[in-house]
Amino acid sequence: MTRKYLMIAAGGTGGHMFPAQALAETMLRKGWRVRLSTDERGARYTGGFPHSTEIVQVSSATFARGGLLAKAMVAPRIAGGVLSMAMQMRRDRPDVVVGFGGYPSIPALAAATLLGVPRMIHEQNGVLGRVNQIFAKRVAQVACGVWPTDLPEGAKGIHVGNPVRGAVLERAGAAYIAPGPYPMSVLVMGGSQGARILSDVVPEAIAALPDELRQHIRVSHQARDEDGQRVTEFYAAHGIDADVQPFFKDIPRRMSEAQLVISRAGASSVADISVIGRPSILIPYAAAAGDHQTANARGLAGANAAILIPESALTPAALAEQITAVLSNPDAALQMANAALSVGAPDATERLVRLVEELTGKET
Repeated sequence: MTRKYLMIAAGGTGGHMFPAQALAETMLRKGWRVRLSTDERGARYTGGFPHSTEIVQVSSATFARGGLLAKAMVAPRIAGGVLSMAMQMRRDRPDVVVGFGGYPSIPALAAATLLGVPRMIHEQNGVLGRVNQIFAKRVAQVACGVWPTDLPEGAKGIHVGNPVRGAVLERAGAAYIAPGPYPMSVLVMGGSQGARILSDVVPEAIAALPDELRQHIRVSHQARDEDGQRVTEFYAAHGIDADVQPFFKDIPRRMSEAQLVISRAGASSVADISVIGRPSILIPYAAAAGDHQTANARGLAGANAAILIPESALTPAALAEQITAVLSNPDAALQMANAALSVGAPDATERLVRLVEELTGKET
């Protein structure tokens, strides 16, 4: 019997690629053939995908970066990608196409629309990304990672949560060791590409902690390449045990061992925090489209699982005060960890899989 064939369209950042990876892992286990359509930039995040995932790079582009010449080439590049993908689909028609956002997902979703292939999208954030806005009314279903999600009139949305990778699920609900007078881990994440403001503020905040607290802290800090050396040198100069890297491949392990997570409020980061269950301080990216990171953070903050600090209010002193409040109060920290679990959706992948299977064979 011919295996069913799922095409996943995603790219741009880890926020799009991690839930796509979670779906790929599950569908492959169920015996489906899975192909990922992305571009050169998105291909950098495919290292964690199962080896049996077919990866196809297509031409795409965005108006959001580059000069006038680059912008002039956006439409031709997208058109070329759509044509190439349509030809591939005519030769090898998917049973379902699922888009996870990012401009690299345009060719596959557009080709699926032209050919009437059953299709849906998954939106990780509380506000639709630009590409998902385009296709929201042209797909059978919008699976939403955050609820409520602001949807255009006529779009059909359903809350499934944000799928997390298998490595995260393996540590779902991992026992939390409350802070105390022993080594404590603080994980600092700025999304898949780090965050300049966290590299500017977090080291100073940790250096400003009371001596009796600071001496027990070890830090895992994700920083951009250009910030790594100065962040490393600052921690070393202040006698703080720190591991600074541009990208941690073992985030689930580090998070499960952490007493506190300091992070941007990207959808995947929030999902990981809630599934593993850790106290967090969230600093939403102020320039995020539609302020969607603040929307992402509201679930954890509203459940008293996270402290939300707007970027405009983030100073070393303010952050040090909140770090101290969490790490000097073990009972409150444990309550925050349990509260995070209460808003997690460890079954998000299974919910999404059911929607994908329901779409099989439906011509649209």
